[in-house]
Amino acid sequence: MTEKTALTPTTHTVPPAKFSHGVRKGNILQVAGQVGFLPAEEGRAPTPAGPSLREQTLQTFANVKSILEEGGATWDDVMMIRVYLTDTDHFAEMNALYNTYFEEQGLSQPPAARTTVYVGLPPGLLIEIDALAVLG
Repeated sequence: MTEKTALTPTTHTVPPAKFSHGVRKGNILQVAGQVGFLPAEEGRAPTPAGPSLREQTLQTFANVKSILEEGGATWDDVMMIRVYLTDTDHFAEMNALYNTYFEEQGLSQPPAARTTVYVGLPPGLLIEIDALAVLG
């Protein structure tokens, strides 16, 4: 039986509850919902990358990517991405940021499947993203 491995990159703080930032079992890697917190620093509480959707979205992508890499995956291995927004008015801007980000990553085609939903997040957070990757 394949062992399940928790993934916590050095850029991330220990989760505040009983969950892992990412988990890999065999060739499946699940990235838990990530928000736009800056990389962890000793003595600093988790801090959003900035107040704008752009700042938080780009940092959220970086946070998801670091977990993918920790588990031996890349964006090309991602099959499903879920985006959680706090404001329906952010949908068009997020789509533009999303398209530009993945174009700049030079990913192979076809792109991952994606779902976008609207949720409540802690104050100051505008976006959360999770991903499912299949390796090999």
